[in-house]
Amino acid sequence: MEGLAHLQMRIQEVQDAMGKVIMGKSKAVELLLVALLSGGHVLIEDMPGTGKTTLAKALARCLDCSFQRIQFTPDLLPADVTGYNYFDQKEETFRFREGPVMSNIVLADEINRAIPRTQSSLLECMGEGQVTLDGITRMLPRPFMVIATQNPIEQEGTFPLPEAQLDRFLFCLPIGYPTLDEEKIMLDAYSRNEPINTLKPILIPTEVESCKKLCTEVKVELSLKYYLLNISCATRAHQAIAVGASPRASLGLLFASRALAAVRGRDYVIPDDIKYLAKTVLAHRLVLKPRERMRGVTGTNIVQEILETVSVPVLREGDFYA
Repeated sequence: MEGLAHLQMRIQEVQDAMGKVIMGKSKAVELLLVALLSGGHVLIEDMPGTGKTTLAKALARCLDCSFQRIQFTPDLLPADVTGYNYFDQKEETFRFREGPVMSNIVLADEINRAIPRTQSSLLECMGEGQVTLDGITRMLPRPFMVIATQNPIEQEGTFPLPEAQLDRFLFCLPIGYPTLDEEKIMLDAYSRNEPINTLKPILIPTEVESCKKLCTEVKVELSLKYYLLNISCATRAHQAIAVGASPRASLGLLFASRALAAVRGRDYVIPDDIKYLAKTVLAHRLVLKPRERMRGVTGTNIVQEILETVSVPVLREGDFYA
């Protein structure tokens, strides 16, 4: 428990620091850190100018991590992401030039503007933490996290992410517009200087890896595992859904629930952790039937309906075990 208390304190320091840059978005900051501690990746879907890029840059600065931003465009090639081999005439040998993906935090800006071939170059990186080129596999730095962004309303000149790509994102989350008071605070803060330039490293990459390991020690009672699985299985049987949540989604929900419990200072998961994360983890993975999409039904609506129908286990003191 001492280790988890230290983790909570250090993560709270990161949240407080990022909160000075991203005003009024504590939930988005918390979920981003939960994804990091779960070893997952995040797709941020929101309007331009809401702070998506700033959020990623602030995280990298607080963690003293290497950061690269990739602007996805239709002419971007896979080699522009992963790197490529070139012939060094002076040394008369082939050398590898690293792509921007060889960083701790990678911002894939407007990811849906790239062609599917380029989008797919991230599949191995996100799924296995490595890059294979010309038969040689290179491991990516640890921690490794992709934060992708896309505009939900602008469809001209875009290539929708395929289901296989979406399934590799642990979370799909919005940031949303600030309230009037929050935007006033933002105007005052940014009129004096650039708050992100004042951020100092709080954690280092090795500490992040230690925190991730601590999250695996959070206890999940057996009935909670079945509760989580019942939610995932309900998406596969729902009449409005053509393709339900994958086993990867169930694992992601488990890992994220443990990380959330740790961030909130507990060494055990409670039902509310799973309910809080379910829509963020599952909704973007669901493929709705065409008729339901035409009616305006969304994955979030379906997951909310399922949460209201799946029975929640009642836990007693002493029920928790690893």
